[in-house]
Order: sequence, then C-alpha cells, then structure tokens
Amino acid sequence: MRWVPPWLRSNMNARHSGPIAPEPDHGPGPVPAPSDQEVRPGLHRDIRPGDGRDETPNERSDRNWNDILQELRVALNGTQLIGGFLLAVAFQPRFDELDTYQLTLYLVLVSLAGLATVVGLAPVTLHRTLFRRQVKERVVRIGNKLLIGHLVVVALLVIGVASLIFDWALSRTAGIIALVVGVIVLVALWVVLPRLELVRGGEDDPADIAAE
Repeated sequence: MRWVPPWLRSNMNARHSGPIAPEPDHGPGPVPAPSDQEVRPGLHRDIRPGDGRDETPNERSDRNWNDILQELRVALNGTQLIGGFLLAVAFQPRFDELDTYQLTLYLVLVSLAGLATVVGLAPVTLHRTLFRRQVKERVVRIGNKLLIGHLVVVALLVIGVASLIFDWALSRTAGIIALVVGVIVLVALWVVLPRLELVRGGEDDPADIAAE
C-alpha cells in the first residue's frame, strides 16, 4: 500500500465525506410499520362518495352479502315450517281421503317445499365453492338472484298451502277463493308496495343512511 502524506489524507477524507442525515426519532416504542395508504397511495377508495358510507368495493360486497344471509335466514325459517307441516299431513289418518285434485296439489306443494330449500341453500354452496377466489362481487350478484327465486317459490308455496287447507276444510270453492285472495295479497305486499315506495321515496337523505 502506497504511503500517503497525512495532510493529503485529511483533504481526501473531507472531500468525500458529506453530511449524515439524522435518523427519525420514533420514540421509545417499536418502529411503526408503514400503512397501506403510505405504501400504495389511494388504496382506500370510497365506491360511492356522498351516500353516507365510507366503504371500498370489497366492504360493500361484504355488507351486501351479510344482508342476503340475514334475509335467507328469515325465508328459510318459513320454508321449514311449511315443509314440516306438509310432511306431517302425509301421516295423518285421513290422508287417504284426499281426492285427485287435493292429492295433486299436495304433491306439487311438497315439490315446491323441496325446491325452496334447495334454492335457499344454493348461495351457501356457491360461497363455499368460490371461497377465496376473489370474486365476492360476483357471488353477491348470483346470491341476490337466488334469493329472489327463493322468494318466488316460497310465495307459490304459501298460496298453495292456504288453498289446500280451505279446500279440505270447507269446499272446492273456498279453496279457489283462498287461492285468488292469496295471490292478490301477496302481489300487493311483495310487488306493488315495494315499487310504490321506490317511486315515491326518491333519493334518501345521506344522514338517514349513515344512521342505519
């Protein structure tokens, strides 16, 4: 190694040395990890500003999916009650007294009860199949359609059961009247009333939405 004079060595060190930036003081605790917003700016994106909810697309999908599950629980409870009633009828002593029309209507109702159960459980199997596939929004859309289909089957089931009971307890005319009245009431409450509220309500107040 070649000998360098001390005065030249000090000049070289002063030339190549620069100011050292002080390390940030994070206090006595552990150094905090950078947040997602610091790593990827704009990560948290409100899908619909001004609607009273600060949520990303994934958060909205999770909320909508939870709503679908809650509605399915209500609908499936009614389906189970009606299905249990229909199964119990087959073991009654007077079941053999049903005429051809009543027996046909009964078998149709049993089939509808089974179909309603299968359609009502379909969103659960769909979610299990597509679990961790990053397609939650698609699952919500399909689950919404299955829930609507389930409600249609349950509506037919309720009307048919009412008609069968009136037909058996009173007369064929009473059964038909019960069927017609059931259709009118169900359409008024399940179809007309929601549409009227949708047309009359317009846009909701963001403050009311935030309070929900």
